[in-house]
Amino acid sequence: MGKTVVMYSTTWCGDCRQAIKFMDEHGIAFEEINIDDVPETAAIVMKLNNGNRSVPTLDIEGTIVSGDRFNAARFEKDLREAGVL
Repeated sequence: MGKTVVMYSTTWCGDCRQAIKFMDEHGIAFEEINIDDVPETAAIVMKLNNGNRSVPTLDIEGTIVSGDRFNAARFEKDLREAGVL
């Protein structure tokens, strides 16, 4: 069974859309939480990112991957290190 991936995002975030597309293309299952729709989750994102409201932020069973300023090669490397790919 794969690791549990939770992605915090916003509707307006282009980097979030790129991260979603990447994960869909690579068959990575994830739960998306839009911090604009669920405002209390913005505090979680800020805690995971040292006070910054950075999205997309992925919580992979305690391993945090932040995809702000999306870069596919870096994102893939981070997901490999987290054991998702």
